[in-house]
Amino acid sequence: MAAPSYASGISAVPLLGETIGQNFDKAVQRYPGRDALVDCASGRRWTYTEMAAAVDACGHGLLAAGVTKGDRVGIWSPNCAEWVFCQYATAKLGAILVNINPAYRTHELGFVLKQAGISVLVAASSFKTSDYAAMIDEVRGDCPDLRRVYLIGSSEWDELMHAGAGSGPMPVAALSADDPINIQYTSGTTGFPKGATLSHHNILNNGFMVGELVNYSEVDRVCIPVPFYHCFGMVMGNLACTSHGACMVIPAPAFDPVATLEAVAEEDCTSLYGVPTMFIAELGVPDFASYDLSSLRTGIMAGSPCPVEVMKRVISDMGMAEVAICYGMTETSPVSTQTRDDDDLERRVSSVGTVHPHLEVKVVDPATGLTVPRGESGEFCTRGYSVMLGYWGEPEKTAEVIDQARWMHTGDLATMDDEGYLNIVGRIKDLVIRGGENVYPREVEEFLYTHPDIVDAQVIGVPDEKYGEELMAWVKLRDGAAELTIDGLREFCSGKLSHFKVPCYLKLVSEFPMTVTGKIRKVEMREVSVGELGLQGGAAEVRNA
Repeated sequence: MAAPSYASGISAVPLLGETIGQNFDKAVQRYPGRDALVDCASGRRWTYTEMAAAVDACGHGLLAAGVTKGDRVGIWSPNCAEWVFCQYATAKLGAILVNINPAYRTHELGFVLKQAGISVLVAASSFKTSDYAAMIDEVRGDCPDLRRVYLIGSSEWDELMHAGAGSGPMPVAALSADDPINIQYTSGTTGFPKGATLSHHNILNNGFMVGELVNYSEVDRVCIPVPFYHCFGMVMGNLACTSHGACMVIPAPAFDPVATLEAVAEEDCTSLYGVPTMFIAELGVPDFASYDLSSLRTGIMAGSPCPVEVMKRVISDMGMAEVAICYGMTETSPVSTQTRDDDDLERRVSSVGTVHPHLEVKVVDPATGLTVPRGESGEFCTRGYSVMLGYWGEPEKTAEVIDQARWMHTGDLATMDDEGYLNIVGRIKDLVIRGGENVYPREVEEFLYTHPDIVDAQVIGVPDEKYGEELMAWVKLRDGAAELTIDGLREFCSGKLSHFKVPCYLKLVSEFPMTVTGKIRKVEMREVSVGELGLQGGAAEVRNA
């Protein structure tokens, strides 16, 4: 009889029982003169001692503005040093930092300000086409809890930092590691987003353990082009760095492939983060070969399924021999599984690794909740220190995803092999059922990546009168590639994929609809496809979309 799809993360490295502020202060004491933070866009840099002074100035300024333990402080800005100062200052105060997606507009901004009860907002004044100051003015009258707004770079922000400068270290607040310290809004596909509420213990330990598994130390310099408002940036990036005395390198306010490559080369970065689309963009820079990336040894690819072919190029062309795959979600701080540096190439390109230290994982039948045998697919669940406290102000929504035994039900479909390695085969909601056959889009996407002219592919299900659903592939071709037709795609798949896995429709695109964190919005893809194909619950003729 096959073993159950369950594993627990045994580790000789204990969890940290301290707050983020206490952990940061230890790093300052151990590595005072080492680089802590580099903001490439502004040309500014800080040692750990200098960063501590900036964090304490920010904290004293917020304290003088009336911010106390439990208050919600919003941060709405692209990546910059001030974002980092706010992250650590609020942690020392015991205030709850509320991350606000830089892509939000007034409707979403107003919802988050009210739902979280934000009393103080730190924001950029503008970035690219976003006039943050104007949007704040538009919604402020409907947000009774909002009493102060500080625009980064404004005289008010300068006054806040000046008011706290020279005040010395922040006083040690009476904080517990289990106190809520961060609210991150998940990007819901329907309705309003939910605020995942995370504690010091949640995110400090997750960042620390991520860093442990990629062997961070004070000599590492981590290039972080992923957004701070998301766990990938502020936890796997910032907290992984400061818990090991490493240096955080901000290549640009928002992702820019050229700026990222320049930052790695100029700052001798040893690690680079990104979602697959970011690595694809970096590898596609015309003069990619001219950048000296020889300092790289590791990094993390996460955020969405990682294509095998892209992973292979990251290792071979970028020199990231120890690159890790991480899997998780905001509600779990975020990482639940990770590949290790001694995993062979096959493991690191075909799985999301094994269970993280001090966590439990299992794969269950979505219908019965029973753990499935190894090798069978089911819903991925995780339990342990990383599971969020709950959705802010929404106990009923919390109960929908965290069961009575504190297992977090992720909504992702996974398999676990005999050695405990997990593979994410899709989302429960993304599963395509064609004529009674279950088709996991991830499997088809991985195959399409082997086509010499395809650089990115996303597969969705669209309505079909005969089969219930049919497969549609959205494909991005390499520059200079010949036009690809649906007949050509079918010929490529013939004899290699089961007939029911071969796409029925094809759409050639230059980009995909996605969130600011680089996750593909398949809901939007389906809506667009149904409209373009004229599918109203029935099938249209096969054609190139």
